[in-house]
Amino acid sequence: MTVTRFRDSARYWRTPLLPGADLLTAEYHDHEFSPHWHDAYTIPVIVAGAEGYRYLGTDYVAEAGSVPIINPGELHTGARAMEEGWRYRVFYAPVDFMQQLAADVAGRPQDLPWFEPGVIRDADLAQRLARAHRLLEAQADPLAAEAAMLDALSTLLVRYAGNPTKPARLATDDARVATMKERLTGDLIVPLQLGELAESVGLSPFHAARLFTRVTGMPPHAWRNQVRLQRALAPLRAGVSVTEVAAASGFTDQSHFTRHFRRMFGVPPGRWQAA
Repeated sequence: MTVTRFRDSARYWRTPLLPGADLLTAEYHDHEFSPHWHDAYTIPVIVAGAEGYRYLGTDYVAEAGSVPIINPGELHTGARAMEEGWRYRVFYAPVDFMQQLAADVAGRPQDLPWFEPGVIRDADLAQRLARAHRLLEAQADPLAAEAAMLDALSTLLVRYAGNPTKPARLATDDARVATMKERLTGDLIVPLQLGELAESVGLSPFHAARLFTRVTGMPPHAWRNQVRLQRALAPLRAGVSVTEVAAASGFTDQSHFTRHFRRMFGVPPGRWQAA
């Protein structure tokens, strides 16, 4: 049986949605990391294969779908744990960002989050982290990417921080939700960051997204896309081309528009228009 080996390939990149952070999209086969440390939280999600690493005197193996988190300042290594090698996506999340997020979640100041050594095997968390990383890398919809990132990292904190971070009680606030709806629908073409939306109602991005989702039943980016789709129906009925409607509705391209339209109406926009 022939084994397909991963290449030694790595791309470091940054995003304004996670200030001060480095992010990594990589796969390795021959490369071995010598003992080293980072001044940020190292939050990897293994996408395929398996990585072996030594951390705090113990050897671990992290397979696909796991999260081998490393605390800031702690020595660790890294090498393949199976013949194919491994592929992963990594957040190097700044300490001050994670502490502030923990405070936002809890609604009060928090100590530095700390995670027990070992491999986190939580398929739901891994899926959230991988999705957020992909959206941040794609740079297509900042509202969706930032919401996914905060969802993934807050889930990590709530479930696995050694000093538990319990979400603060959330009160309904219809006035703030109405203001956010107005901001979301003001100009559907202009990209909007979750931080901007939160600032307009005086909340942290985490709590703005949480409040909006609780009241409307969907996160801000999904609600905004629903508005875009509803407003696209009239020009489609009038015979405007799908390409023009997609651009005028604020979707990144026709395929993005078609994908969301099909999910909502069960058919692509061209077929809906023809009918």
